[in-house]
Amino acid sequence: MYEALYRKYRPRTFDDVVGQEAVTETLKNQVRAGRLSHAYLFIGTRGTGKTTCARILAKAVNCEHPVDGNPCNTCASCRGIEDGSVLDVVELDAASNNGVEDVRLLRDEAIFSPTKVKKRVYIIDEVHMLSKPAFNALLKILEEPPEHLMFILATTELNKVLPTILSRCQRHSFRRLDADTISKRLSYVAQREGIPLEKGAADLLGRLADGGMRDGLSLLDQCSGREKVDEKAVLDAMGLAGTLRTRELAEDLLRRDHLSALERYNSLWRDGKDPSGLLGELGGFFRDALLFRLAPGGGKDLLSGAYGEDALRSVTGSDARLLHILNTLQRHRGAMFSAADPKLQGELCLLEICGFADGGGAEGAPVRSFAAKPGGEERRPLPPKETARAENLARDGRAVPSAAREPDAPVPEKEREKEAAAESAKADLPADRGEGQLWQDILRVIRSSVGIGEYIILCDPEKVSGEYADGELVLYVQPGFETGMVTRNDMLQKIRECAAGLAGKPVAVRTAEKKNSAAGLNEDKLRALEKFGNVTFR
Repeated sequence: MYEALYRKYRPRTFDDVVGQEAVTETLKNQVRAGRLSHAYLFIGTRGTGKTTCARILAKAVNCEHPVDGNPCNTCASCRGIEDGSVLDVVELDAASNNGVEDVRLLRDEAIFSPTKVKKRVYIIDEVHMLSKPAFNALLKILEEPPEHLMFILATTELNKVLPTILSRCQRHSFRRLDADTISKRLSYVAQREGIPLEKGAADLLGRLADGGMRDGLSLLDQCSGREKVDEKAVLDAMGLAGTLRTRELAEDLLRRDHLSALERYNSLWRDGKDPSGLLGELGGFFRDALLFRLAPGGGKDLLSGAYGEDALRSVTGSDARLLHILNTLQRHRGAMFSAADPKLQGELCLLEICGFADGGGAEGAPVRSFAAKPGGEERRPLPPKETARAENLARDGRAVPSAAREPDAPVPEKEREKEAAAESAKADLPADRGEGQLWQDILRVIRSSVGIGEYIILCDPEKVSGEYADGELVLYVQPGFETGMVTRNDMLQKIRECAAGLAGKPVAVRTAEKKNSAAGLNEDKLRALEKFGNVTFR
């Protein structure tokens, strides 16, 4: 029966474990000196050797003839632990045995002395999956275990382990393996198995393993059926695009050439490339390009190594644009897991990067506003002046008003409602209003373009009041939460536009701290009551 490579080549001694020398040397020294702890906690990402080292430690503490801290793997104890015939070494999966009753059963069995070996060892994998009552049931025996008992806990999520458990264990952190270490191990395994693995393919598998040796061996197993395992064979087996085609697609996106980008994306999809994996490769390329630009000297260790310096140096665009592309790729890749059509999600992502989006893309990216002519005529862009205005509005995350749209372009229904409400509010304003009434007029008009909570705060004279004189509107704002709401760029821009429309000329808007004196508050309240005609002041 065929045995998977990651099982066949699982290390049997501490010396066989690669990339975790800090942990294995410590454990070897403890076994050699007989200074063993009663409880260990192994922390690290998947495939880094936690469970493997736990099994080796269980053999080492029970080995009849240890060799320099390593188990001999030839005595009866070592052989029995390996084949599972020694029942005093128990391996539990906390993901499926996470209840308090499971831990109570374990605790009742643990008090009995071992029958065939020196120590009874419990290896609890994914210990963070235990429920809180189960953790509490484990506390007492973990703190004061019998002489013959040892616990080895393993977890990938340290933050979910209770502090009371952490304080009772000796912790060892397993680092993520680098691509070079994984590549060398894969080459060694391929040579032993007679797999024609080329060095470039081994390096690529090392990067794809993402720091986990088990993942690397599983990927090698997946590619082992081919006559020659080169980079192309690995990319085809994984459904990936490869560095060259990824770079070509990235260049299309940087040029905002949406037609070429969509055609290249469709070609990759027809070749069997996974949309999520493709966005991940694009993210890796733009990440390397951004890090190479921000830290050209000391940041080389941060790069994935998949792309050469010439390719990264040739990337154009501002830092803000690269950051926007990365954020867009991450957002759409996350949405792809729940999307009904992953291919369509990828196409939307590419179009958004090219500038076809409500937000207009990154800073400096053009807003693609087109008006379709009846009869299928070619669409034409907005005039340069209107396009510039639309870009500024879209950059602030606001809708483009009808004045900045092409006359033939359809107006969204929500925008029509807002514009109608604003026009209606303007029509209700008194014709003989003075400069002192500008803030009250703004409150009537702005109601349709702000949230109800924001509007309530703006209308409260104890929190916000406005004074207009000589082309400048001063907003006096109560210190606290209201300051952050009113001084937001988008809110000030809305007030500025509304004031300019009412005054018929540009209006400067600034904010100042509102005085909390009783006289000031009373004056604001009286001013607020002036809008009611049936109120008389004496």
